[in-house]
Amino acid sequence: MKFCALASGSSGNCFFVKKEDTAALIDAGISAKQIVERLAVIGESPETIKGIFVTHEHVDHIRGIDVFASRYNTPVYLTRKTSKSAFVCRDEKLLNMIKGGELVKVGGLNVEAFSKSHDAAEPVSYSIATTNNKLSVITDIGYACKNVVEHVSSSDSVILESNYDVDMLENGPYPAYLKQRIDSELGHISNYNAALLVLQHASKNLQNVMLSHLSINNNTPDVALRTFNLLKERKDIKPKVCVSVREKPSDYISLK
Repeated sequence: MKFCALASGSSGNCFFVKKEDTAALIDAGISAKQIVERLAVIGESPETIKGIFVTHEHVDHIRGIDVFASRYNTPVYLTRKTSKSAFVCRDEKLLNMIKGGELVKVGGLNVEAFSKSHDAAEPVSYSIATTNNKLSVITDIGYACKNVVEHVSSSDSVILESNYDVDMLENGPYPAYLKQRIDSELGHISNYNAALLVLQHASKNLQNVMLSHLSINNNTPDVALRTFNLLKERKDIKPKVCVSVREKPSDYISLK
């Protein structure tokens, strides 16, 4: 299995996962044109994508779905309340309703949805498993609920939200109501709490942590990476920690 972030941040999120000749997207929050262009950068084709898995209805997660799915006849998987909360795709035949806890097989990829805490209608995150590996893609979480902990602890790679630095948020320009929303259990997870989640619950088999959905105003890649030095307290894990950004694809990571 291989994966990368085609984009991640408050302006758009899109994650690519592939095994052999079958691939899937987790969210498509950038334009279809950008998706195709960024796939070309990593040497991949849009025709390999056999499913788009939607986490929730916010525009930075669904922006490119309609055009991409319609153009390439790509099935879209999402929860029913998510479907009813926003326009996702003009071709309703491409929409497939799923529930938290449901498993969808796409080629050699076993994609499992699981519920999480975020200010959306029926938000889910996803884990993607093959015979040898498990990747969990976990962004837009207010806190590490039981489902999040379970999937982090059973994954050998995680794409994990590391949205904000606490001090930068507290001392930044956002109005009080927005700061409160971000810092709430229905908002986003901080660098520190994301690092603590991995420190406390990661499997000794953890290979990779890709920090994602960084705030443009309340975080920087360097600050997020420094916070994850906390993982050095665990002597039994030495994952590679990297950061995804909004402007270009991340490193393309192959799992062992």
